[in-house]
Amino acid sequence: MRYFYTSLFYLAIPFILLRLFWRSIKAPAYRLRWRERFALYNKSYAQDVIWFHAVSVGESEALFPLVKQIQKLHPTANVLITTTTPTGSSRVKAVMKESVIHVYLPYDLPDAIGRFMRCFKPKLAIIMETEIWPNLYLACGKRAVPLYIINARLSEKSSRGYQKIPSLIRPVLAQVSLIATQTEDDAKRFISMGADNAQIKTMGNIKFDIKVSQETLEQGMQIKNDLFRGRFVWLIASTHKDEESIFLAAYQEIKKKIPELLLVIVPRHPERFSGVRKLCEQQQLAVVSRTTKEKVRVETDIYLADTLGELKMLYASADIAFVGGSMLPIGGHNILEAAAAGVPVMFGPYMSNFKDIARGVLATNAAVQCKDKETLIDSFLILYSQPLFRATLVENAKAFVINNQGATDKICKILSLAVIK
Repeated sequence: MRYFYTSLFYLAIPFILLRLFWRSIKAPAYRLRWRERFALYNKSYAQDVIWFHAVSVGESEALFPLVKQIQKLHPTANVLITTTTPTGSSRVKAVMKESVIHVYLPYDLPDAIGRFMRCFKPKLAIIMETEIWPNLYLACGKRAVPLYIINARLSEKSSRGYQKIPSLIRPVLAQVSLIATQTEDDAKRFISMGADNAQIKTMGNIKFDIKVSQETLEQGMQIKNDLFRGRFVWLIASTHKDEESIFLAAYQEIKKKIPELLLVIVPRHPERFSGVRKLCEQQQLAVVSRTTKEKVRVETDIYLADTLGELKMLYASADIAFVGGSMLPIGGHNILEAAAAGVPVMFGPYMSNFKDIARGVLATNAAVQCKDKETLIDSFLILYSQPLFRATLVENAKAFVINNQGATDKICKILSLAVIK
C-alpha cells in the first residue's frame, strides 16, 4: 500500500508545483525556497537536532512555549522547527529568531525524506497535532529516531478515513513512541485506526498554556487610547473569503445604532489583504490600513490589520472580538488567544476544529456563539449595552483558560527525558 501511495505522490508532483505557483500569484512567498520542499539545501546545517514540526501559524504559536522550555532545560541542544506554510515560517523567524534552525518540511517522498534525515540527523522528532506522513514516519523508525505526536487531535471524519487504509496506517503508527492526545475522544479515535493503548496518553491541549505578556497588553491599550480614541472597537479576527461580507453587512446595520463603532478586520491570510480592502471600498466604507499608518478619523469605518504577528496586541485594543473561520463551514480558529488577552469573545456556528473548547466556554458562560447574521447583530447589541455582561465573559474565559492549563509542562517532562537518553 505504501508503494502505491508513494507512486501517486510522485505522479502528483507537477500538480503540486502548479498549485504552489498558483498560490504564489497572490502570495509570492510560495514561490520562494521551493528547493527546501524537496530537501535540496544549499548550505550545511547543525545535526543531532531536536526537531519540531508545526504546519502553520496556529500550531507554531502553540508550540513556541514548549520549544522555549526545552531550550532552557537543554541550552546546548540544536533545535529545528519545520513548517509547511510561509505564514508559519514567518512566525518562527519572528518569534524564535536565530535560536532555532528553520526550513520547510519536505514533501513525503522517500528521496526527499532521506536527504532531510541525512542533513539534520534528528535525535528526536516531535509532530504537532495530526500530521501523519507515511514515508516520514517509517524513515524515523528505520533510523531509530524517537517520534512523538503531541497535542494530537483527530476528528471522527478523519478517523473513519484512516480506518479504510489499515495496511498503510497501522505500520506507520507503529513507529510512534507516544501519542499525547488532547482528549479521551481523540485517544479512542487513534486506537480505532490502529494505535496501541500503550502508545497513548491523554495530556490536554497545550493551546491553553498561552500567555499574553504585560507588554503586549499595554501596547494594545496604547493603540486603543491613541489610535482608536473615542471609538467602540469590534475586532474580527482570522476571517476567510466570503466571511467579511457577513460582518460588513452586520456592521452597517449596527452602525445606525452605534455611530462610534469601529470595525477592525484581521484577515487570516496575507494574500487577501488587498482584496478585503477593495471589498470594503466597494461598499463605500472608509478604510485605513495598519501598514500605511493612516489615522483613524471620525468618518473611518474599517481599520484593516494588514500585518502578521500582532493579533494578541490587537485583541488587547478591542472592546469585543469575534474569532472568524466560524461563520462558514471552515472549522473555526483558536479563541483562547482572545480570552487570554481579556476581551469578550464571540464566534460562529462552525467550530469543528475546536469543538471541545467551544463546548467548554459555552458551558462556563465564557463566550457567545452566533448562528447567523441576525444572531450576530442581536448578540453584539446586548454585549454593547451590558458592560457587566462583558466583564463576566472576560473573567469566566480567563478562569476557563487557567483551569485547563498544564499540558505543556507534562509534555516537556516526557520530551526532556527522551533528550537525555
